[in-house]
Amino acid sequence: MSQLEGLRAAMGRAGVDALWVSGPANVRALSGFSSSSDGKVLVTAGEATLYTDARYTVQAREESPLTLFVARPPETYAHAASAVKGLRVGFEAEHLTVAGLEDLRAHWDAALVPTRGLVEALRLVKTAEEVQAIRDAQGVADRVFGEVRPMIRAGVRELDVALELELGLRRAGASVGFDVIVASGPRGAMPHGVASERVIEDGDLVTVDFGARLKGYHSDMTRTVAVGTPTEEMRRVYHAVLEAEEAAVAAVRPGVRAADLDALARGILERHGLGEAFAHSLGHGVGLNIHEGPSLRGGSEDMLEAGMVVTVEPGAYLPGVGGVRIEDLVLVTEGGCEVLSHAPKERV
Repeated sequence: MSQLEGLRAAMGRAGVDALWVSGPANVRALSGFSSSSDGKVLVTAGEATLYTDARYTVQAREESPLTLFVARPPETYAHAASAVKGLRVGFEAEHLTVAGLEDLRAHWDAALVPTRGLVEALRLVKTAEEVQAIRDAQGVADRVFGEVRPMIRAGVRELDVALELELGLRRAGASVGFDVIVASGPRGAMPHGVASERVIEDGDLVTVDFGARLKGYHSDMTRTVAVGTPTEEMRRVYHAVLEAEEAAVAAVRPGVRAADLDALARGILERHGLGEAFAHSLGHGVGLNIHEGPSLRGGSEDMLEAGMVVTVEPGAYLPGVGGVRIEDLVLVTEGGCEVLSHAPKERV
């Protein structure tokens, strides 16, 4: 079944005759159009149309197999009006602005129905081409981390480490997937401690979380490294997180409940007295967005399937002291899993 066929089946289950797709990653997934922030897709029972403006005429024709209509609103809405007249038209409630919804109501004689996750559900399992794109992005990130690792030493600012990572990604033809996290010493207690002016000190653990974006697809990896000799307490925390991470990765395979993976890692940290220090979910899917389904958290109803790409990233964060996070990017395979991130995990 093609992606559009799968989407139309999902639309039928959702009780809509057409779908106005406005989420950039969803627009790209359906159309192949790489400037998807400036595009929309209308899917009906017999047609799929990409809407964008004249800045992208040549690009859209080259990239997308969909029917193309080039105009800016309100011409866009006027063109689509005849295709949706009298229909129940779904819109992406998580992506369409209130102003955008008001524009549709002003121009369309149609029943507008909020929907959630119709395209996202199709994106959970990656195609072979998507897996290769993610693999390539992670390969760039691994190589760049290896080049930058020697500069993570006492006397260097976190910002300078982040800058070198960003430059390395750019030189490799990739872009930066998200704000680079470089959190040293006590700042390691912040799970999203983006790089600051703090100077790394001897004895620090330094958490580095970054990813490449290549051909629209993301990678994601975290390594925590030691500068000098960390305290015995932080060494204990590091090895507890490493144990939880490696156990969870080893358990990844088709048919496993995402919530059970979270519980496995969380249970190990609890046995080390670090349950409350694990302040976030175990992981998430990665693809056209850096955070997408499935969700590896307690309470998740997601079940792993071959072709999904997920992160496994337990952490422990001690306010005023420091923190540790170790993260691998993992492909679910028919027989288990393949770890896509190859940068060494140091034994501090």
